[in-house]
Amino acid sequence: MIKASEVLGYQHQYDETLTLPYELRQKSRLKATLDNGNEIGLMLPRGTILRGGDAIKAEDGTVIMIKAAEETVSIAEINDATLFARACYHLGNRHVPLQINDNSIRYLHDHVLDEMLAGLGINTTCQQATFEPESGAYGGGHHHHSH
Repeated sequence: MIKASEVLGYQHQYDETLTLPYELRQKSRLKATLDNGNEIGLMLPRGTILRGGDAIKAEDGTVIMIKAAEETVSIAEINDATLFARACYHLGNRHVPLQINDNSIRYLHDHVLDEMLAGLGINTTCQQATFEPESGAYGGGHHHHSH
């Protein structure tokens, strides 16, 4: 098993890939399986949240790109600014991690939250997609990768 403890950020060059759901990309200590089937032990700095496109470096020099796994998410597409703000307010009030785009909100699927939004007049769809929520106002800001 290889071990990785260094976070490199976005890299164009990598040797291997590791696909993880959001829940596991938040863990600083993790035993996982690379996409090629080899095992890896992550011992990352506490508080690290890996994003799709980030890279980590193993002790043997191997550079591993993190891929965000597809997960079951709810997506609300909202073209009304006031309704969009209300949806974000109510979801945020419940401390729900949100991926916020121009006219859509994405969160890990929860039928209770879907029903809450329906009560506000917002339709949601359930899909398999990657999930990259906002890091929070005190988390250093959300970063985007230019691919």
